[in-house]
Amino acid sequence: MGDSFHLSTADLVALAFFLFVWVLHTLASDGKLVSRMSLTTAMNVQREAWMRTMAEREIRIVDTAIMAGLQQGTAFFASSSLIAIGGCFALVGASDQVVSMLSDLPLGATSSRSAFQMKVFGLVLILAYSFFKFGWAYRLFNYCSILIGAVPIPHGEA
Repeated sequence: MGDSFHLSTADLVALAFFLFVWVLHTLASDGKLVSRMSLTTAMNVQREAWMRTMAEREIRIVDTAIMAGLQQGTAFFASSSLIAIGGCFALVGASDQVVSMLSDLPLGATSSRSAFQMKVFGLVLILAYSFFKFGWAYRLFNYCSILIGAVPIPHGEA
């Protein structure tokens, strides 16, 4: 019960660095840091060209295969996020043993049990966020697959 929650200076610096990099990555991937076209914008142009080409095809096996591959990758990362969340809960359950083991390592700084649990809880939040993002992407792939199936056959070929 006397376990106090205390983050070291290194912990606070690591947290600040992580948040800084997260914001920087978000701004960079949205194309707000540079004036040239971002990868996301370039991919949007290519996806639009792909859909125009797909609408001209009578047989869309290639398009459905591409969608299936993309959807499987998204499902893999969503399930990996869930497995990692389970691993974090296992860490919380064994936090006394983990903190004891980490204190035996020559890392310089040790963490209290409650501080360790708070760090793991932070990982759980990040992994839960990633799970929901991948889950949403999976849902969007389902919608896109339905829309590909609904595109009419090109005129004059039916």
